Amino acid sequence: MRSKLLTVAIAAGLGVTSFSALAATKHQSSQPARVTVDAATLQQLQAQLAALQAQVADLQAKQEAQADAQVETAKAVNDVQVAAAKPTEDLGKKVDKLAKFVNDTKIGGTMFFDLTDMNHKERVGTGREHVVDGHGAVNGTGFDVKRFYLVVDHTFDDIWSANLTTDFSYQSAISSTSLFVKKAYVQGKFDPLFTVRFGAADMPWIPFVEKWYGYRYVENTITDRSFEGGRGTPTVTAGVGAFGNSSDWGIHALGETKGDNSINYQLSVVNGRGYRNLTRSKGVDAEGRIGYSPIEQMVIAIGGYSGKRGLDSDVATFVPTRTASRGDAMIAWRDKTWGVGAEYFHASNWDDILRNGTGTGAPSGPLSIKDKTDGYSAWADWKFYDQFAVFARYDHLNYKYTSPTNIEREIKDKYYNAGVSYDVLKNLKLALVYKHNEMNGPVATPYHYKTNEVGFWGMLSF
Repeated sequence: MRSKLLTVAIAAGLGVTSFSALAATKHQSSQPARVTVDAATLQQLQAQLAALQAQVADLQAKQEAQADAQVETAKAVNDVQVAAAKPTEDLGKKVDKLAKFVNDTKIGGTMFFDLTDMNHKERVGTGREHVVDGHGAVNGTGFDVKRFYLVVDHTFDDIWSANLTTDFSYQSAISSTSLFVKKAYVQGKFDPLFTVRFGAADMPWIPFVEKWYGYRYVENTITDRSFEGGRGTPTVTAGVGAFGNSSDWGIHALGETKGDNSINYQLSVVNGRGYRNLTRSKGVDAEGRIGYSPIEQMVIAIGGYSGKRGLDSDVATFVPTRTASRGDAMIAWRDKTWGVGAEYFHASNWDDILRNGTGTGAPSGPLSIKDKTDGYSAWADWKFYDQFAVFARYDHLNYKYTSPTNIEREIKDKYYNAGVSYDVLKNLKLALVYKHNEMNGPVATPYHYKTNEVGFWGMLSF
């Protein structure tokens, strides 16, 4: 368009020039005359016109070249912008992936700690009581981190997730630390009544009772509380201990419904040695539970355990084994103000899987060492003012075992605690507690002990 306008302007200029020359000729002559242009003038005008046309063509070529350059420049700028935007886009995708991972991953923890003073006394037979360390008790004052659980929970989609929970403990009185993997499982939740976990996960009974009891940070439940002493000699502890595992390696199926008239269940097929001992055996153990809640605040549950506890692995000596078993029952109530409950269990051959009691040599006969235990626990708590509550608990355990000479011996264990708890924060609880534990051993190997402990227990969760 611009070149056409320039051409018109040149042509107009040439016309004006010719008109001026003609006018001048007329002005000089008094008589009209025919205007003639000789050949030289015409040739000169044609040369000028050709020169102007060449200039116009050159200008047009330059304009077209400039337009092409602008197009190439714009293309180059666009390529640079695209190249610059790609790393930003890739970074954005990476940030989105990281944000999704963070949103789908929950990290938390729970710590049980205490600062207490303990007094442990023992006596042998009819002798005098004396202060001595033993049977899981250490005299004096100390700070302990009984448990520190670090939990990582990741959700892959609406069905699949994974959990990793580490278990750390420190006891200052004996300068002992330990670190274990308590839970490590992959979970598929296909329905509220059907969830499957593969790996180390909560067992059906102990964690379930802990939820209704509510004061796990003060004391383990009765099947999980270590019952020390009674077997062996007055100075050497043999046998006895806890009567269950809170977590074990295996396959776990569970489910529940909510509200009134709800049910819950869990069935676990496990190794039998607990989460601290990932071992192999010739068979597997099974533990199950089923519960019913007529109303949301109440539960009635029964459960059981059967297996070799991971001890059926000695194929070299062909030591005969028995099957350990445990039956459980619980009834509990919990609302915003009150909590009350009772638990009972019966166990057979829990310590005497190996029939001769040692795991070596020939068995001593069908009436070799065996054991049976009956225990019950009752607890109650009352939130009497805002963040304050009072609580108490009483356990009684009756343990009997038969010697290789078919003599039955009996050990009785009595435990109770009482205290006041204070919810400092939503995730921080403190309790001032007094505990008493008393064990009376058999007549044949008579030793008895009493343990009194007072102090502060606490739980921090995040």
